[in-house]
Amino acid sequence: ASTSARESADAKVFDEAARLVRDNFYDPKLGGVEWDAVIARHRPRYLAATDAKARSEVINALRAELDAPHMMHATADEPRYYQLVDIFRFGLRDSLRRHLPSGVAYPGIGIFTREIEGKTFVTGVIAGLAAAKAGVAVGDEIVAVDDAPFEALASFRDKVGSAVKLSLRRERGGPITAVEVRPERIEPGKAFRNAMREGARLIEANGKRIGYIRVWSYAGQDYQDILMQELASGKLKEADALIWDLRDGWGGAQPRYLDLFNARGPDMTFTERSGETPFASFRGRKPVAMLVNGGTRSGKEMLAHAFRSYAIGPVIGGHTAGAVLAGRVFPLSDDSILYLAVADVRVDGVRLEGAGVEPDIAVPFDLPYAGGADPQRDRGIEEMARRLRP
Repeated sequence: ASTSARESADAKVFDEAARLVRDNFYDPKLGGVEWDAVIARHRPRYLAATDAKARSEVINALRAELDAPHMMHATADEPRYYQLVDIFRFGLRDSLRRHLPSGVAYPGIGIFTREIEGKTFVTGVIAGLAAAKAGVAVGDEIVAVDDAPFEALASFRDKVGSAVKLSLRRERGGPITAVEVRPERIEPGKAFRNAMREGARLIEANGKRIGYIRVWSYAGQDYQDILMQELASGKLKEADALIWDLRDGWGGAQPRYLDLFNARGPDMTFTERSGETPFASFRGRKPVAMLVNGGTRSGKEMLAHAFRSYAIGPVIGGHTAGAVLAGRVFPLSDDSILYLAVADVRVDGVRLEGAGVEPDIAVPFDLPYAGGADPQRDRGIEEMARRLRP
């Protein structure tokens, strides 16, 4: 009896996660999976796990049995934990006050990474943050941080504002290059909004000005407002065409965001006492292309499907994630979180979950040692410049 009680205590978080899945997963039949049998198979592995990372891996293996990619377990040792908590912060007020009294933020340098054959590669560099300032590029292999193995968050804990040595390999079989970075306290939503503004720019191509903007997260109207502002009166005002980059990051977009590119409608501004004239509504009336890849997920995929279906412009890049179920974040008793699919989603009657969106123009992207090259963006620029020719 004492052994059973001890095991129950040790497996408390695992049992919470399993129960939340049973009670909240969008499909009450759990896709025909024998959930009790699945629990019984994974529970001993959880009990045998020796650290938080290993235990989280077991919970992620548990939820993966349902074949619904729009779910994950995350701990406070991962940037995605803070990014998800920030996205769902209004439903997590009590948990936030207790666990993150100073606000939702984490120490980091502003990168996304992926493990490939046991090596860590940079998949994204967030404009305006430490990695971008230090010249870190997509495709760089992270070999070490201060001569220790790379950890997405732990490598930078207690080092905010200090010089940190980031060891990179930029060519296959090439030498290791050391660059200095200064980790920052990253507030996810603020960082993603600033990155949109910082990264927005005009690119000259065949005598035309191609606007470019990347949307790392679409979890809120404020991101759409930034896009509208940049097009209406900011860096992209003089663009002849636009590259709308929805690769990687987080979803959350609403179908109505496509109204921005429906030319049939008025622009409207208000002139305030200060003399400022912000746009209340704006219509993008110039050609636009969308970039997508395997990291384009959730609401971004809904936009991609509709963008292609209604022939607004070309969709360029790679096949999207096929992770479109509506999700919700549940806090667990150890302050980790479970992102769980709670509703099915269809767009114009089409179910994108597990299917995703195929681009009109497929462009492969070989990530390792890419050296900052971006063939998908380059193809988008080339395509829009071609379409602008007389």
